[in-house]
Amino acid sequence: MTVTGIEELSGVLPALVSPLHRDGSADESGIKRLVDHVITGGVHGLLALGSTGEGASLGERIRWQVLKSVIEAAAGRVPVICGVAQPHLDAARGEIAAAARLGADAALVAPPFYYPTDQATVRAFYRRLAAESKLPLLLYNIPQFTKIVAEPATVAELAAEGTIAGIKDSSRDFEYFENVRLATRSLEHFRMFTGSDTMLLASMAMGGAGTICGAANVAPSWVVRIYDNFRRGDWSSARADQEALIELVTALRAGVFPASIKAALQLQGICEPWPAPPTSALNDAATARLREKLDRWGLLSTPRD
Repeated sequence: MTVTGIEELSGVLPALVSPLHRDGSADESGIKRLVDHVITGGVHGLLALGSTGEGASLGERIRWQVLKSVIEAAAGRVPVICGVAQPHLDAARGEIAAAARLGADAALVAPPFYYPTDQATVRAFYRRLAAESKLPLLLYNIPQFTKIVAEPATVAELAAEGTIAGIKDSSRDFEYFENVRLATRSLEHFRMFTGSDTMLLASMAMGGAGTICGAANVAPSWVVRIYDNFRRGDWSSARADQEALIELVTALRAGVFPASIKAALQLQGICEPWPAPPTSALNDAATARLREKLDRWGLLSTPRD
């Protein structure tokens, strides 16, 4: 697709890891290999600096270096969304403005966290950001990290007034997903993505636009096949592919997130395994177990699949 905005975006968007050197500096060569790897796998867009990208664990200089490298590597082939997770309005506003200057196509914005808050404050936060933003905004619902749920009625109100263009729901609460879909079903261009790789097929059955997920770093074509088979009406193949993806996702949950995904990418020859300091890389025993599984699934045969 051409990069014409967020209103028609659908499909598979990897929540990219942020390839780093051992000292925590950005690995620009690794970023380029990763972007080429997932685009070759057929993905429809990219998310930089989300949770899988450790955006909340990276300093400002490294964040912008990572985003700039992702945008340059994408070279307009697919849209690039920038993750924004800041606890206060001014910081979030500044992050969105910087992402726009660097050429991002949209921003995925978490609600303000740390202090308990109410839905009126959540609505006010996104409205004030949208009033100044040059980018379309997607709401990032991930209450296990932020401790805040954007209730379906809040999402629907912000969507109806044009404050947000979409949502990524990473709550793993399928009833929540269904209720947001019901609340926004009349809004044709509102984009709802699941952040849970294991729920991709179910979410599309309820009218979801696709997924923004971590496993697509490692096996982009696996995730794309689920989306494509669903669109073709091939439920049998889509279910088989979803079952395989569930096994992969489970294997990628060892260690401190996202150490397993980075370990898998190192095994594929794409980037180094280091998470943002001070988090440790996946240990040798867990890496060996992961290698065995990836090899059995045919995911080590080429750094491009």
